[in-house]
Amino acid sequence: MLTALAFIFTLGLLVTVHEYGHFQVAKWCGVKVLKFSIGFGKPLFIKKIGRDQTEFVIAAIPLGGYVKMLDEREFESAPSQMQYSETELKRAFNRQSVAKRIAIVLAGPMANLLLAILLYWWLFMLGVAGMKPIVGKVIEHSPAAAASIALGETIQKINGKDVATWQDARWLLLNESLKNKSVEIQTVNGNQEIHIHQLNLSSINLDNASTDILTSLGLTVFQPDIPARIGEVIKNSPADLAGLVSNDLVLVINHRKVKTWEDFVREIRQHPNMPLDVVVQRDAQEIKLTVRPEPVIENDKTVGRIGAAFKMEQSELDQLFVTSHYSVAEALIKATEKTWDTAIFSLKMLGNMITGQLSWKGMSGPVTIASYAGQSASMGINAFVGFLALISISIGVLNLLPIPVLDGGHFMYYVIEIFTGKPVSEAVMIVGQKIGFSLLGFMMILALYNDINRLITG
Repeated sequence: MLTALAFIFTLGLLVTVHEYGHFQVAKWCGVKVLKFSIGFGKPLFIKKIGRDQTEFVIAAIPLGGYVKMLDEREFESAPSQMQYSETELKRAFNRQSVAKRIAIVLAGPMANLLLAILLYWWLFMLGVAGMKPIVGKVIEHSPAAAASIALGETIQKINGKDVATWQDARWLLLNESLKNKSVEIQTVNGNQEIHIHQLNLSSINLDNASTDILTSLGLTVFQPDIPARIGEVIKNSPADLAGLVSNDLVLVINHRKVKTWEDFVREIRQHPNMPLDVVVQRDAQEIKLTVRPEPVIENDKTVGRIGAAFKMEQSELDQLFVTSHYSVAEALIKATEKTWDTAIFSLKMLGNMITGQLSWKGMSGPVTIASYAGQSASMGINAFVGFLALISISIGVLNLLPIPVLDGGHFMYYVIEIFTGKPVSEAVMIVGQKIGFSLLGFMMILALYNDINRLITG
C-alpha cells in the first residue's frame, strides 16, 4: 500500500508540476488554454475555471497529462473555427512568435528542474547527514590497494572537490568514471598527515546496476568494533519472525562466539536461507532462538539478510556520522549545482548507451520507479524528497531530448523555423511523430523488460 501510494503521489506531483509549467507560461504569453488534464482516460473530476473557462480534469490513468491550447491546426473544418472570434484566434498557439512557442514548450521540463532545485534546497537547509568517509579494510589486490589507500584514512577531496560523506565520495567517483580513467584522492590519517593517492577507475562496471562502486574499487566503509546489540528490527523480517527484539545482545550464532557486530553479520551473510541457532542475552537471561536469513542478490552473489540493524550509543554515532548545514544562499547554490550535475550525468549515461559504451540494462520503467518510491518513503521524508528530486530531474531531461512528440522535439522544430524562416511542414511533422512514437515505444518496452528482468532475478 505504501509503495502504491508513494508511486501515485510521485507521478501526480511531477506530472502536475510539468504541465503547470506549460500552462503558466502559455498564460503569460497570452495563449488561450482550453484544457489542463492530469492523467488520461475517463475523467474523474472536471471543473471550468477562470476568464477563459479552462477545463481542469483529473483522469483515471495517472501516467501523464497534457495542456490543450487553442491551435488553428487542430480545426478539422472551417465551421469549427467559427466558434472563436478573431480576437480569440489571435491568442492561438500557432499564431505566437517563435520565441513564445519555445518558451511554452520548454516550460514543462524547466518546471521539473526548478522543482528539483527547490527540493534539494530544502534538504540542504535542513542539513545533510551521512557517514564520514573513513576508509575501512582495503580489499587486497584492488585498485584502492594499488593506490596505497590505508585503513583509517579519511577521504577529503576527489579531484580537488570536497568530500564530506561517503555519499559524496560515491557520487564523485561515479561521475569521474565517465570522463577519467583515474582520479586523485586526498586523504588524511589519524596523525593528521595528508596523503595523495592516484586511484584507477577502470574496474567500475556501470553496466551492472547491482555493483557497489566502493566495493569494485576495493574500498569499504569503516566499521568500529561494536557489540552485536540489536537495534531496530523490521516488522515481519526474518529477525522479527525469529523473536529478536531491540537491545538483544548476540552472544553466539551457528555455534560460534560473537564478539562484534561484524562477526554476527558475516555469519548471516554466509548462510542465506539456512536456519541458524542464535543465543542472545536479554535482561540478564540467555535465550536460544533460530533465525533463517532471507537470500538477496548483492554484487551478483546470493547473501543472507535478516532485517535488523545494530544499536550504538550517541557518542559512538557522532564519531562516524556528520551533518552538513548550509545557509539559505549556500543551500540554493548547492541545490542548483546538484541538479545541474545530475542532469548532465543523466545525459552522459544516455549518450554512452546510444554509442554502445554502456548497455541499456540501466534504463528503468514504472515498476522500478514504484519500488524505489516505496523504499524511499519507508526510509523517511528526507529520503523520499531526495527521490522526488531525482525523478523530477529525469523527467525534465527526458522531455528535453530532441525526439519528435517530446518537448525537445518541438523545440528542435522551432529552431529549424528560426533558421529557415518558415514553420516545418505538416508532412515532416507527421513523419517525425511516427519516428518519435516508435522511439518512445522502444524505450518503454526496453524499460519494462528491464523492470521484469530485475523482478525475476531479484
